[in-house]
Amino acid sequence: MTPDEVGRYAESLPGVKRKGTEARPAWYVDDRLVVRLHDQDTLVIRVPMSERESLLETYPDSFGVPPRMEAHHKLEAYLAHAEPGAVRRAIDLAWAMQHR
Repeated sequence: MTPDEVGRYAESLPGVKRKGTEARPAWYVDDRLVVRLHDQDTLVIRVPMSERESLLETYPDSFGVPPRMEAHHKLEAYLAHAEPGAVRRAIDLAWAMQHR
């Protein structure tokens, strides 16, 4: 999945708007973060803690949680290895969690 594909998918969800910068775009719903491009190969996605472990176990090559994110409702998606369906699922979970 490419950063452009991530953006198109995120913006297809109701109420999602792009913010951030050209180099680090981010997509929000109701001013709450859904997904952000950390660098050209890594996304930061907000997901419910209750779903995070399942995503990590099911898609170990797609996602990870660096130590700085362990206490937060976030995970990283590694675009070079991530399954597109897994990334879309994580974005959907983030959207559902952040949508008011």
